[in-house]
Amino acid sequence: MSQEVDIVIFGGMGDLSLRKLLPALYRCELEHRFSESSRVFLTYQGEAGAPALRAQVQNGLRNYLLSGEWQAEIWTRFCARLNYVGLDIGDLQVGWNDFAARLRQHRACVRLFYLAIPPNLFGVACKHLADKQLITAQSRVVVEKPLGYDGDSARAINAEIGEFFPESGIYRIDHYLGKETVQNLLALRFSNSLFEHLWDSKTIEHVQITIAETVGVEARAGFYDRAGALRDMVQNHLLQLLCLVAMEPPHKLDAENIRDEKLKVLKALRPIEGEQVTRFTVRGQYVAGEDSSGARLPSYVEELGQGSTTETFVAIRAHIDNWRWAGVPFYLRTGKRLQQRFAEIVVQFKPVSHAVYDSPLADSLEPNRLNIRLQPDEGIRLTLMTNKFNAEREGLKPVALNLNFAETFNYKAGDAYKRLLIDAIDGNPSLFIHRREVDRAWQWADPIVDAWARGYSPLHIYRAASWGPHAADDLVAADGNRWFQAGDSDRHGGDRHAPVL
Repeated sequence: MSQEVDIVIFGGMGDLSLRKLLPALYRCELEHRFSESSRVFLTYQGEAGAPALRAQVQNGLRNYLLSGEWQAEIWTRFCARLNYVGLDIGDLQVGWNDFAARLRQHRACVRLFYLAIPPNLFGVACKHLADKQLITAQSRVVVEKPLGYDGDSARAINAEIGEFFPESGIYRIDHYLGKETVQNLLALRFSNSLFEHLWDSKTIEHVQITIAETVGVEARAGFYDRAGALRDMVQNHLLQLLCLVAMEPPHKLDAENIRDEKLKVLKALRPIEGEQVTRFTVRGQYVAGEDSSGARLPSYVEELGQGSTTETFVAIRAHIDNWRWAGVPFYLRTGKRLQQRFAEIVVQFKPVSHAVYDSPLADSLEPNRLNIRLQPDEGIRLTLMTNKFNAEREGLKPVALNLNFAETFNYKAGDAYKRLLIDAIDGNPSLFIHRREVDRAWQWADPIVDAWARGYSPLHIYRAASWGPHAADDLVAADGNRWFQAGDSDRHGGDRHAPVL
């Protein structure tokens, strides 16, 4: 990233910018990735002056950077790049002339416009950039999810942006794709003959993809109640991870080929419609519970301040109808106020075809399992069966071969946004989502939402700080399986007798 760049964050003083984007750009500064004249513009509304805004950014960095990352010298250098722009995104007469004049000081550089604003403002912001003639051949726009609430609204938003930016200049971000473990998933699959020949229905029994959160809806309650867990997490994050697990080997690991293979997976996803939604999906909502210290955790409706049937938990049994994955269930799960925070892909291999050990040793055999941990600690763990050492009698025990990225590569977590921002600046769209993927993902998700609205699946409740509703256990237990929790521990918590709404 040696070229000159102007980065404009619309919503520059908002939560996403302070928590994720500015720490990512600070890390770029820390690693000397910016050219001397590169600038960062933060748009805001209000009457605050530059000193107050600088203090707000500084406090945000101190709160959200990792231990040891804050350095006064780096902050001084980074602070000098920051430009604060007061404007009204929806009103071309408020602040836009001054903003345009400042941006035109660098005419030949890359311009990266990051829309950290509500989706209903995407088209307006792009139109005003065009009206002020600020979109150049080297301009790119990064848009945050959620991209709409259904297929129709997503297509409308994409059409609005597409009026002003070509598809090659639109970068739809999913920060999970910037995680180092996701990149290593591709390396694991396509650079190791060991897995190359084992990655199909002949050897894999099922796949689990979980994104579990301990937090509630917090400041996002208004948005979240209109969206719910399926729109907020499944339609984008979980389906993107599913695509990377299930896609065919691309001709080359470049944007065009990766996107083509992911799209094939989305097209092969078996539709879940009507009465099938009752069999293959579970939706839930958390009620009050207690954390590990005994402190009370409020219910979703308490946090929202009104009654609601919006789901805060989703579990889905999905199938990919192609030759590689025929008969292999993909279990997708996400929820808020769960017992632990983690994101993980679990690839469960089939049992050995013939048990050479007699009982009870044969009864202790466990199938091999590959755990790909995305957060909080990134790493890959392969579980194998071994004979117990120093045992008085023969015995078998599962043992994990563990690759922890932080320990092995001196890797610092939290760099996903940095990776993606650098790729966007460099014009590399490999880890971003094409418009066709968005359309196809909504085509699969919309019938589930519609069936829920028609009452095909009850809303199960679960206690905050549990592992979700019992019905989610039943979903996988019907196939003789169970969910793997953080640390591969057995299930604890969860309200097994929770009523349904």
